[in-house]
Amino acid sequence: MAELDTSGGGHKKGPGVKKGKKLSTRVDLTPMVDLGFLLITFFMYTTTLAKPKTMEINMPYKDPNMKVEDQSKVKESTALTLLLSKGHMVYAYEGIGSDPTKPPELKPANISKSTKALREIILAKKEAVQNLVRSGALGPTDRITVLIKPDTTSTFKDLVDVFDEMTIDDVKVYAKVDITPQDREFIKLTEAGNPQAQ
Repeated sequence: MAELDTSGGGHKKGPGVKKGKKLSTRVDLTPMVDLGFLLITFFMYTTTLAKPKTMEINMPYKDPNMKVEDQSKVKESTALTLLLSKGHMVYAYEGIGSDPTKPPELKPANISKSTKALREIILAKKEAVQNLVRSGALGPTDRITVLIKPDTTSTFKDLVDVFDEMTIDDVKVYAKVDITPQDREFIKLTEAGNPQAQ
């Protein structure tokens, strides 16, 4: 049993002074301990625990009448494809590279230290799409669409850096897509013509 003893020693007040009888005052602290544990238990049960943080993804409306081939159509004029390769290299080209007879012109950007070169490519394409919308060549709802294609030789850090760049450049529509053998050929052709890109 927890208790507090408040009895003190007697003081001499001088000769001839009668010493009064002091009673010991004992305070029982057991109910206070019980109350403390009761409060701790109460607050543990009533406090909301930390909820796991998740990223919210707003999925587009899926029209059941839409054909499968129409669902994944991306306009060539709004598309920018980023190929992530070895050595922290990102190769960017406009369009989706659907015509293998006309290989696109790849713009290399090394993102090992800074993503400034990649940012300039993205912002230039974004401005070009906005100009097409202003001129009426594209609809008012059309916007830049970035296709991110990491190769098996690229690093996870590079992919995260490119995703961060999408947020920094305020790119609303982007997707991670599997790289194709045709895209790998585009990279080989570019590296063969530009030895510094390797």
